[in-house]
Amino acid sequence: MHDDQPASPTYVVGDVHGHRDELAGALREKGLLDADDDWAGGEATLWFLGDFVDRGPDGVGVIDLVMRLERQAAKAGGHCGTLLGNHEILLLGMYHFGDTEVPSDFGPRSFARSWEINGGLLADQDRLTPQHIEWLTSRPMLTLAADHLLMHSDTLEYLDWGTDIEEINARGREILEGSDIQAWWDVWRRMTTRYAFRGPDGADVAQQLMDRLGGERIVHGHSVIADQLGIHPAQIEGPYLYAGGKALGIDGGLFVGGPCLIVSLPWEPED
Repeated sequence: MHDDQPASPTYVVGDVHGHRDELAGALREKGLLDADDDWAGGEATLWFLGDFVDRGPDGVGVIDLVMRLERQAAKAGGHCGTLLGNHEILLLGMYHFGDTEVPSDFGPRSFARSWEINGGLLADQDRLTPQHIEWLTSRPMLTLAADHLLMHSDTLEYLDWGTDIEEINARGREILEGSDIQAWWDVWRRMTTRYAFRGPDGADVAQQLMDRLGGERIVHGHSVIADQLGIHPAQIEGPYLYAGGKALGIDGGLFVGGPCLIVSLPWEPED
């Protein structure tokens, strides 16, 4: 690539929660998908920040689409990547452990119970294949892309698994390849926490995390923008930049009537 050529664009996608058709439509609008739902993004980079499943009609359909785009983008010289969301942990935990009780001082707990409470669909479980399980298990928790720190959950709990991205991803994968139900449950519990970058110290907290893990801005899903702003999801028109410009929330709340946000990085608000 010559210096006078612009770098290939980088896009991020928030929580899809089983809304495959809405995702495909949003990707087509951005020119990343063609009419046959095949990759049309050329050398672009596209990152999904997790939560493909639960609460919507076709979680496995979302996974199948993303797996295909991953293969097609690579052939075209682009890149399609995915991070683990807390609902992937829940889906996998349900698959592996079902209603096995998790040892706890806080009353009865199981992946089956939490999966049901959090919008799990039997249709998704019934359609999971060994290929789906292997692919999901190997997803990273964190990544850097276009000088941004990408993460699903707006939490500091990732640091419990390591001091840098490589170590955190390796530890996460080690847990998901094992059968320690308490370690699994700990991943699920930690990844459900949120709002680490809110409040008067939010900018400092975000900067401290980037000082350790890299990036010039954090991008996350998980926390619906409408909940952050106290408005209806249908009013969401774009991502939510906050914490002194150090954090960008991109979960439009698709499952509650908000948009499927596909955001080009770096993103700046319009004047």
